[in-house]
Amino acid sequence: MKAPDLFSDADRQRIKSAIENAESMTSGEIRVYIEDECKGSVLDHTAFIFSELKMHNTALRNGVLIYLAVKDNKFAIIGDAGIHSKVGDEFWNTIKEDMVQHFKKKEFAEGLVKGINDAGKALSTYFPRSLNDTNELSDDVIFGKN
Repeated sequence: MKAPDLFSDADRQRIKSAIENAESMTSGEIRVYIEDECKGSVLDHTAFIFSELKMHNTALRNGVLIYLAVKDNKFAIIGDAGIHSKVGDEFWNTIKEDMVQHFKKKEFAEGLVKGINDAGKALSTYFPRSLNDTNELSDDVIFGKN
């Protein structure tokens, strides 16, 4: 089964709503990228996608990308320099540990929503939403081409 087929319209909307809710409390940006396969290093590939999506172009360098390759059972979460300097590796590892509990049960949408909510809390702590904040990046789930 292809990655897009694993997510119902309701799942996609739930993930998008989680992103919108998280971003309503922060100037940070969260994106979710899902594809079937990830050959090689998941962190290298996620960093490549982060760059391709121009997530480093946020004003405060506070973008977060959650990446999932469903057939290869790989995923990663990376934050740009602004948020990473505040929370460090241990924070991302804790989110991943919580998400993997859902992924093991094939609860992909639930795991993604959990990761989004946790990332959003950290972003709101360190980068609270300002009155003139704009949504710099789309909140839609992105499905890769493979």
